[in-house]
Amino acid sequence: MPRGPREGVRPAFGQWRAGRPFWGGLLLTLGGVEVLLTLKASLDVILHVGMQGLAGYLLPVVMLLCGVLILFNPAQRLFYSVIGVLVSLGTWLTSNLGGFFIGLVLGLVGSCLAFGWLPDQEPRVSRRQRRKDARAAKAVPPRPVRQP
Repeated sequence: MPRGPREGVRPAFGQWRAGRPFWGGLLLTLGGVEVLLTLKASLDVILHVGMQGLAGYLLPVVMLLCGVLILFNPAQRLFYSVIGVLVSLGTWLTSNLGGFFIGLVLGLVGSCLAFGWLPDQEPRVSRRQRRKDARAAKAVPPRPVRQP
């Protein structure tokens, strides 16, 4: 049985994604995963051992958790993004220079995107659509106004 144009997984995912700071949460989550993976690197690759105890594993886990919470609880995105920035900066000292800078930058950019996301803003109209609307407005001649 064929599905209609608005049914299916892709439109549902697009609608879910539009209601939350998706890219910010995803980048913060990926930054946490990357920092966790660099903790497992061999000692020949590690540049900065730092405090490899609890803090070395705790901060990337908190980054990952904040990213997931931003995705699934966007109402509290400001709190999670501030915590994400602070924890991302903390990985500089505790986790191989923030996962060789990659996890640190992913965490910072993701947190900033989540912090700046506005939930009730109308979707942006592409430049192509604006030009098309402008051409359509020019093509319709204005009606003469009759005065009594």
